[in-house]
Amino acid sequence: MSGLRAWLADKLPAWIFLALLLSVWEWVVARQWVASYLLPSPRQILHTTLELWPEIAAATLSTAQSIAWGLGLSVICGVTLALLFFAIPLARRAILPFCIFFQTVPIISIAPLLVIWFGFGQPTVKASAFIVSLFPILANTLTGLQETDPHLKELFRLYKPSPWQLVAKLQIPSAIPYILMGVKISAGLAVIGAIVGEFIAGGGLGSLIDAARTQQRVDLVFSGVLMSSALALLLVFFIEVISRILLRGRPYLRKS
Repeated sequence: MSGLRAWLADKLPAWIFLALLLSVWEWVVARQWVASYLLPSPRQILHTTLELWPEIAAATLSTAQSIAWGLGLSVICGVTLALLFFAIPLARRAILPFCIFFQTVPIISIAPLLVIWFGFGQPTVKASAFIVSLFPILANTLTGLQETDPHLKELFRLYKPSPWQLVAKLQIPSAIPYILMGVKISAGLAVIGAIVGEFIAGGGLGSLIDAARTQQRVDLVFSGVLMSSALALLLVFFIEVISRILLRGRPYLRKS
């Protein structure tokens, strides 16, 4: 019972605020203080979403698949590169600055290149999601490997482990909270990368939103934006559940 009360105390204010916001939004549009073709009411957006649900659902599924591919590849490559940079400091000093520079390049500016390289459709969208979501996982994993508790390292060395045993049995487990935090940051970026890729390469919610823009269907634009936000929230929730499972019974690894 106390757990339910704590959950309500934590979540209820946000839901109350959302309800008030939607009520004010509906009232403002109903009073015609803002033209409905500029700002459709929540009821109109819901009606459009239900009316065009098969099309919207198909676009959402396509975007979700691209996000999953891009983020999954980012996790694999980011953790692998972090281990490489941690094991070989010379590689870190030689390559990491270029990774940081590449991260500063706006994805919208290189998306046309991705279309030339990978063609239209999901390959470009997956590549776009991968590029923007790679660096947070790489940086957080590397930080986690470097910040292993020195007292634990000294204790572990009493058993005379090999360097790879030290990494595999101590430093990687200690870096799990950092890795999960990097994945959580990258989840939102992967959604952004996928939508941007779809603006250029077509398909998914990005194409749906772009087509609705050209048709002046603001209600459909809002519907696509809300579905992309729902994807991001669902992904973050899923990662949070995985984090709780992996860190259960190991509170000393939790990071606030």
